[in-house]
Amino acid sequence: MTSVRLDPGRALRRDRWYQAVTRMLAIALLPVAFVITPGRARRTACQWALAVRFPAEDLTGLTPATRAAFIAARTQALWQDGELIGLTSGHRDAGEQERLFAEEVRRSGSPAAARLRALPPDESRHVAGTALDVRPVEGSRWLERYGARHHLYRRYDNEWWHFEYWPAGRPERLPHPGAVGHRLSGPLR
Repeated sequence: MTSVRLDPGRALRRDRWYQAVTRMLAIALLPVAFVITPGRARRTACQWALAVRFPAEDLTGLTPATRAAFIAARTQALWQDGELIGLTSGHRDAGEQERLFAEEVRRSGSPAAARLRALPPDESRHVAGTALDVRPVEGSRWLERYGARHHLYRRYDNEWWHFEYWPAGRPERLPHPGAVGHRLSGPLR
């Protein structure tokens, strides 16, 4: 069996190409967006361009406030800094979260070990519609730096991709999803 390794330099060049093309597309779509949504043309053009870049995204199920915060953050990231932020996973129904947790239990060997990477449905903010798993790494870095402006915070040390919407302010940063006190660390909204 042969393993394929991605050249980090090649991946970086590819990501920069995606950034440039997506931003050029957003700029090209701006006049049409202005006609359709005059007061929100930049937001609309950004969403259209990102929908082309990340066609499998699904923002349904996110709370309205979480969705609005995410869209505002990614719009700012694209127009001000040229960074792309895509959504890998947002809302999950309880059944899907239960399946993910059960898979992690099987993979890791115990519920306690599984909690280092996943939570059961009654504790997951994905089920509540207030958690976002984002990509690429550069977009996550941007969100970690500026996400507080939109009440979006990285929650776990071991998951660079996981952010949560916390309108009341920065939540406690935890080492992993199953850290003690997670259940009591804030309301699920």
